[in-house]
Amino acid sequence: MNKSLLDSGETATSQKADIALRRAKARKAVIAASIGNALEWFDMITYGTFALVIAKLYFPTTNENLSLLLALATFGVSFLMRPLGAIVIGSYADRVGRKAALSLSIFLMMIGTLIIVVVPTYAQIGVAASVIILIARLIQGFSAGGEFGSATAFLIEYAPDRRAYYASWQVASQGAAILLAALFGAVLNATLTGAQLESWGWRIPFIFGLLIAPVGYYIRRHMEETPEFSKAEISESPLSDMFAAQKLRLLVTVGFVALGSVGNYLALYMPTYSIRQLGLPPTVGFIATLVTGVIMTVASPYVGSLADRKGPARVMTVAAVLTALLCYPLFALLVAHPTIAVLMFVQVILGALATLYFAPMPALMSAIFPVQVRTTGLSLGYNIAVTIFGGFAPFILTWLIATTGSKLSPSYYLLAIAIMALCSLIVAQRKFGQR
Repeated sequence: MNKSLLDSGETATSQKADIALRRAKARKAVIAASIGNALEWFDMITYGTFALVIAKLYFPTTNENLSLLLALATFGVSFLMRPLGAIVIGSYADRVGRKAALSLSIFLMMIGTLIIVVVPTYAQIGVAASVIILIARLIQGFSAGGEFGSATAFLIEYAPDRRAYYASWQVASQGAAILLAALFGAVLNATLTGAQLESWGWRIPFIFGLLIAPVGYYIRRHMEETPEFSKAEISESPLSDMFAAQKLRLLVTVGFVALGSVGNYLALYMPTYSIRQLGLPPTVGFIATLVTGVIMTVASPYVGSLADRKGPARVMTVAAVLTALLCYPLFALLVAHPTIAVLMFVQVILGALATLYFAPMPALMSAIFPVQVRTTGLSLGYNIAVTIFGGFAPFILTWLIATTGSKLSPSYYLLAIAIMALCSLIVAQRKFGQR
């Protein structure tokens, strides 16, 4: 009896030690995935944040709306590369490993950012400047296509427990990227003249990203492969396997990811919206976006912990319903009272709803796909949704406002996407047991 109790105690102690070791490794994985993911998103978001300046410098026309649309179209066109990046880098991660894919994605992002840092303006080299900017954005889009799936699988497969919590750091890092990009936008617009901003100021955030990126690359190169992937049977053709047996899972994933993507890119569009549609100072718009970044960075881990207790799909469903109910009243309030205080209030609510929805999403996506095709499924599902619904959101919203003449157009778009996401969540819960 005493020997049995002793053996039981030794087993419990061994299990605790194993969990403690896995948690320590999971914390390192959070750092490796988050620093690279934040930098990837920072470079992408910075382009959208400085869309007005880039439009003037690289897509000059006699019509300001057309210049802005061209700049936003270039922002959106890069997203056409994301499904290709998802296929190539996602399949690479399922065949070779998550670590190798993460190192590749951040290396490609560095190349795209370097091009943007050094490219001359339209006034200096003509239309070649527009083409080079487009090429840089395509490289960044390809890189980002493999980032989310690889980083999410990396976090999930290192997590010893509380998977939604660990995966939520993926979202927190995106919030940090939004925060940094908005902070750069606010400070540069407040301290530099228009001529200084257009001459060299807008390049500073890209230089910052370029200087920090090697740190993320080094950390990723020196991480171990995930335990779950190391033990799994590797698929020789994960893309074919995924389409052969997981098509419905992919379609459902695209449906519910759409709302998370639109919520993110709506936050990035708010500086442009507040300047062009509400007539507010540029600094105010960036500060409003900064608020969203703070909420997403700070609150995501707490929402992840909530999702571990209640279930990711249930938390996301509540967030989607609230988004559908509140989006129109919030924009109606903002249009009727275009003040700094109202803008901040609206951004706080939208940022909180976006975080409540987005933070549990990586865990739900990972639970839907088996490990052999997980990164391929995550990458494709996420990037198809981002390409169709998110990446072109700033362009679509600008076009809708110009066409309809209604400043409430963003709320209509957000409502439609929220309804689609709810339908997809219902299928995920009933069909795939994600209750």
